[in-house]
Amino acid sequence: MKTLKLRIKDRHCKVLDQLASEVNFVWNYVNDLCFKHLQRTGKFFSAFDIAAYTKGASKAGLHLHSQTIQAITEELVLRRKQFKKAKLNWRVSNPKSPKKSLGWIPFKKTAIKYQHGQIKYGNHWFSLWDSYGLNKYTVKTGAFVQDSRGRWYVCLVVDNAAKVKSTGTESIGIDLGLKDLATLSNGQKIAAQRTYRTYEQKLGIAQRARNKKRVKAIHAKIKHIRNNHLHQESTKLVKNYSAIFVGNVNAKSLAKTKLAKSVLDSGWTLFRTLLKYKCENAGVWFEEVDEKYTTQTCSCCGSRDSSPKGRAGLGIREWTCVQCGTLHDRDINAAKNILALGHERLVEGIPLL
Repeated sequence: MKTLKLRIKDRHCKVLDQLASEVNFVWNYVNDLCFKHLQRTGKFFSAFDIAAYTKGASKAGLHLHSQTIQAITEELVLRRKQFKKAKLNWRVSNPKSPKKSLGWIPFKKTAIKYQHGQIKYGNHWFSLWDSYGLNKYTVKTGAFVQDSRGRWYVCLVVDNAAKVKSTGTESIGIDLGLKDLATLSNGQKIAAQRTYRTYEQKLGIAQRARNKKRVKAIHAKIKHIRNNHLHQESTKLVKNYSAIFVGNVNAKSLAKTKLAKSVLDSGWTLFRTLLKYKCENAGVWFEEVDEKYTTQTCSCCGSRDSSPKGRAGLGIREWTCVQCGTLHDRDINAAKNILALGHERLVEGIPLL
């Protein structure tokens, strides 16, 4: 399955804002209902039990489709189990509140209809920019979603999306970094795009002027440029290789250090996520391997005697192994070790015949 995201034209924002407010009302009502039932009986409501309390919502003045109300209750029950909470956070509709929830209107297949570049939901037709050609797809489920700038999109889960075909026959190891986004075991390097650094000055000016609209616009631009770069590079890798192994560098821990700005700007976690689902779609083997000691270990002989170690050694980008005399580029050496570890895991993953 694949999710398609299409932009809804701005003239429909007012209607969607109203529907999103009704979604928040249903969410808060069901959230409170489940919590009170738990206090009285000590048992949790299921999505099926909640249906009896939300029946006939349209007669009460709500303009939501019945399938949307079911999707809201199912999502609430799912998240309550996931986070192991008796009561979830309220969804806030007040646009002036700093805790305002971004708009969200879930639906199922039977709740929408697509025709001539428009989607019908309830009694409303919403025009959109159809860049995919929705007539070619079978929609399973979806949702209207709002971004931080107030723009609306429709996200559609389809099950007959075209698959990306990989023409590669080789495997590759990837070492993620800050100076370069990624270093490949074959010696190639993918340059890091310092998106935030480029717009940092403009963002600071807008923040000091308290121009919230401009701040949101700059943040959105930074995000879109970064995502576009990561999408392009991940697609190239999936098309050119049959097996991809990447180090499991912990971005969350490094984001708590002085390197936080560079780590977050690189987008390591998103890059690995993109690689993972694109590999699954293209039939490419993908694996995250433990990159411990991959920088310090010689990829030729396995020695660690002369390699740079600790924070003091981070500035050393090249070193020579005293055991075998091989001159190593620090990142390429790590990528080669990641590839070797990936091959070991790949062999272990093949079942015996």
